[in-house]
Amino acid sequence: MEIAGNILDNILHLYDVPEHGLLSETYPVNPDHKVNYLAEGSVQRQHQEVSFLWPYSGLLSGVVALYANTQEKRYLDLLEERLLPGLEKYRDTTRQPVGYQSYPLFAGHSDRFYDDNVWLALDFCTLYGATQNRKYLDKALEIYEFVYSGWDDNLGGGIYWCEQNRGSKNTCSNAPSAVLCARLYSLTGKEEFLLRAVETYRWTKKNLLDPSDHVYWDNVSLDGKTDKRKYTYNSGEMIEAGVLLYRITGNSTYLEDARKTASGVYRHFTTMEPTVKGDQLFYPDSPWFNVILFRGLKALYLEDGEKRYVQLMIDNAHFAWAHSLDENNLLGKEWNRRSDQRHKWLLDNACMIELFAEIADIVTTN
Repeated sequence: MEIAGNILDNILHLYDVPEHGLLSETYPVNPDHKVNYLAEGSVQRQHQEVSFLWPYSGLLSGVVALYANTQEKRYLDLLEERLLPGLEKYRDTTRQPVGYQSYPLFAGHSDRFYDDNVWLALDFCTLYGATQNRKYLDKALEIYEFVYSGWDDNLGGGIYWCEQNRGSKNTCSNAPSAVLCARLYSLTGKEEFLLRAVETYRWTKKNLLDPSDHVYWDNVSLDGKTDKRKYTYNSGEMIEAGVLLYRITGNSTYLEDARKTASGVYRHFTTMEPTVKGDQLFYPDSPWFNVILFRGLKALYLEDGEKRYVQLMIDNAHFAWAHSLDENNLLGKEWNRRSDQRHKWLLDNACMIELFAEIADIVTTN
């Protein structure tokens, strides 16, 4: 937990934008920064004053994980006094249903992404579980309504990626939504959430699973064409969804799905990379994606005791902390070496708070 706390303190110091009570997208601030992760046609803000929602939510997830794993009041205070009030600056109540947009409202309307919102809903589920404060469950339920407003019958179901650009249905919007529904069922006991979890899981598996290796493709467009790019987080959330549905239903098919995908991810994504200590095995240069993968791998480990997949992530994270920090104690995308990126992305560092918080739980119980 000490490493996670150190990363948090460093981020709050370096990325602080006090005039808005938010954080910068990079450190140092890059006046020419242009994001490349929004939907085609979205406004690519240059000279942006603060970060987009996605990186900000990565820090939120990290602090939620720290609080859930330690129950230390200072982390809940940080959430309630600073980070959650900051989050509300992205909350758009002028369009229905209410949802969080990609950039703060002080700059006007921006696109609202279903996956951006579902990550927040999952954090609120965790906060509710850790505090039993009903306001956090209510937040998760509010976001659930927004997320499932993105579901329709095109392609037989599924949730779009972006509310303003309904051109594709993506694993990143559907897989975590299956997780969300499973968690809402566990928290509320309401059957509607279990039915929706199963429906979303089945749609994603049917439309976006590569049957050759059990790793998930990225999206399917409305013309039926599949984007077969693969990213670790997509499969990670389907692993987690499978484990949760197995726990709820006892249907071993879900657990077997999770095992197959975990094995496929390990074979597909890991590579030997050069380091100062010789070649070593690493997950890809995509830190936040890997942290979301870890959510699934940890859930699977806690279910069946298979530690190989999580152990590699633990080893990668500790190597990065020991050998890849720059002069500001920040990480870039690469975990196997010190990054030569001048402007370090908030999300690449914020996600490591969650990872080290969750790793500590595994290390101390084995």
